[in-house]
Formats: sequence, C-alpha cells, structure tokens
Amino acid sequence: MNEILDTLHSRLRRAIECCSGQDYCNGDLHPTLPPLLTSEYVDPSVKYITIFITVPLCSVILLACVILIFCCLRFKRQESRPRYSIDLEQGETFIPPGESLKDLMEYSHSVGSGSGSGLPLLVQRTIAKQIQMVKQIGKGRYGEVWMGKWREERVAVKVFFTTEEESWFRETEIYQTFLMRHDNILGFIAADIKGTGSWTQLYLITDYHENGSLYDYLKSNRLDVRSLLRLAYSSISGLCHLHTEIYGTQGKPAIAHRDLKSKNILVKKNGSCCIADLGLAVKFNSDTSKADIPPNLRVGTKRYMAPEVLDESLNRSSFPSFIFADMYSFGLILWEMSRRCISGGVVEEYQLPYYDLVPTDPSYEDMEEVVCIKKQRPSFPNRWSNDECLRQMGKVMSECWAHSPECRLTALRVKKTLAKTLESQDIKL
Repeated sequence: MNEILDTLHSRLRRAIECCSGQDYCNGDLHPTLPPLLTSEYVDPSVKYITIFITVPLCSVILLACVILIFCCLRFKRQESRPRYSIDLEQGETFIPPGESLKDLMEYSHSVGSGSGSGLPLLVQRTIAKQIQMVKQIGKGRYGEVWMGKWREERVAVKVFFTTEEESWFRETEIYQTFLMRHDNILGFIAADIKGTGSWTQLYLITDYHENGSLYDYLKSNRLDVRSLLRLAYSSISGLCHLHTEIYGTQGKPAIAHRDLKSKNILVKKNGSCCIADLGLAVKFNSDTSKADIPPNLRVGTKRYMAPEVLDESLNRSSFPSFIFADMYSFGLILWEMSRRCISGGVVEEYQLPYYDLVPTDPSYEDMEEVVCIKKQRPSFPNRWSNDECLRQMGKVMSECWAHSPECRLTALRVKKTLAKTLESQDIKL
C-alpha cells in the first residue's frame, strides 16, 4: 500500500503557473508544491486496486476452510463406520459387512477386471486374513486342504508346504489368467502368503464343493445315464475351455493341465464337474510360440501318464503335445465314470485305471511296461455293448487314449460328440 501511495504522491505533487504580461515574467513566478497526501485520503483508483486484491484472497481462504471442514467430516464418518475386522493392517482393504463372495466377484467383473482375472490383490489379502479354518478335508504331496469360513460362507483353503512355493505361484498365476473364469473350472477367490521370519504359509482359497473329488464321488455313488453324461460333459467343457486360446486385445492363452485325474476334478452340488489343481499347468504364448515348461517332463500322476510322458519321448518343443497328453488322461477318467453307470441293473465297483495290471502304487517301470511296451488299456465290461450310451462312451475313450498322440480326439471334438449323445438320449442338462 505504501508503494502505491508513494507513486500517487509523485504524480499528484505538481504545481503549474503561467504568465504572459511581459518578457521574462516567469522570473517572478514562485510555484508551491501541494501538501503531501495522508492515509486519510486515497484516490478512487487505489480503492479499486485494493478491492481487486482483497476479494480473491478472501475467496481462496474461504474455499480452503470449506475443504478442510469437509475433509474433517468425511474422516469422522469413516471412523464411525463399523468394521468387520477390528484393525486393518497394512496391505488390507475395507470390505463392508454384508458383501458376499459372489457380490465381490460380480463387482470385480463389472468394473472391468476381466472374467476370471481375480479380485484386487488387497481384497484377496483381506479375505485370506479373515478366514477361519474349520477342518482338514484332504492332504497331498503339495500340502493340505481345509474347509474354512469367511463371513459364514464356506470356502476351500489349500495350504502349500514352503517347499511347494513354485507350485503355489504357478497355480495362482493360472487361476488369475484373463478370461479364465468358467463354470467348469474351480472358482478362484484369493491367494496370500502368511507368516513371519520363522514360518510361512502359502494360501490358495477357492470355492468349496461338499461332494469332494470325482474320485470320492464315484466310490460312493452309482450313476444313471443322465448323471454320467452330466459328469462327462461338464468335465470336458472345463478342459475344452482350458485348452482353447481366445484371441483378442486381452485374450486367453491355451493351457495344458498336465496332471488330469479323477482326484483333480471336483463334483458340484448340481452334479456337474469343475477342473481343479492347476499347479503343474503351462500356458502357451502364441506370439512367441513358446510355453514355460519345466525341464522335468515326467510330472503328474504315474497311473494317468500318457505313453510319450512315461517313455520321455514327448516333443517338448511342440505345445500341442501337452494337450494330447491331457486327452489320454481324460480317456481314463471317462472309463472310471462309465464303470459306475448302471445298465440292465448291473454296475461295477469303483476301480482306478489299470487296477488289474499294475500294483497299488505303480512305479514308472510298471506303467511303462503296461502302457508303452504292451500297449494295454483298461478293459470294457461286456454289458457296455448292450447299452448305446456306454457303447458310445467306450468309443470316445478309446480314441482319447490312442497310442499315437496325433490320433487322439481333441477336447472340442469330445464335447461335440457328448452333446450329440445327450441329444440322442433326449437329455437336457
């Protein structure tokens, strides 16, 4: 303000006198400067400048105060919200009470995370930390399977041994592949690593299916034709989705399971199946024509290994080779299912493939001798020839477990064949 007044003083303190009565009359002139301006007098232009500066400054201060008040109120509102978990640790996120797993999945899909690409990682970690373990329902070479609860919803929790970290990582990665989610692939919920410096637990949380594995289901249940076709068609639908590459900006790669067996297929409450246990699966990158394949070719379960896996002649540079090996294993699974289907009032007891040809826990050599050298396959009961559905199933499985990989049916072809069988039997699933 002082600078402005000084400028005005310099402009206003001027005196002008004139004369014209005689020559050199200006010599008698003695102009006097007007008195200095005081703060009591301010030029109107100065008032305008002051208002121009003061009004915006006050507006900014007022806006800042409003924002500060709004933030304080919002913080208090969040603090007063009921939390499901008393304390959210770092790396957790708030999930409002009442949100079900189905709601979370549908919301995740609707906001564009991709069908089957999984929940956000912070949500996964929060769910994993809120799981209540109820009872152990299984155990394998990788670890244990528990039935757990999250907000009264039952879930399956696969706890991996620390030595199986690579398998945990692979399975988690496969489940979160874009467009992976499918009715006949086990529903993935979350994955997390829990632990301290002294211990670590690797969690994989999925949908829970009370019927258990197909292996358990077949041991305790006899099938009619409808049940058999439902199990078979849903299983091959899941495998077909796994094997199929979906092209697009964000497509889905072709995936080979590599450990397909009845214990790795689960039976849902509605009698359909879903493919599970993807820890040994491999993705195929069509852009590079390469797949991330471990150096050890003989992986999986010996009883279900294809001939080319047993004798290590599988062409590892060709990804379809792994797809063909899956189809061999699926042929054996169809055999397990079909034996438990009643026809003419007769049904066989449940048995594993090659139960009459190899020991209970066969070695590689046992399996190689039977499958590769002798080229034997599971036998068909005589009654199958008198039942059109079982006869058709026998034909399909024979073409799935053909000795030459290239001669085996694809998952899509099996799916279409079973769809025609359903239609011929006038069965709607």
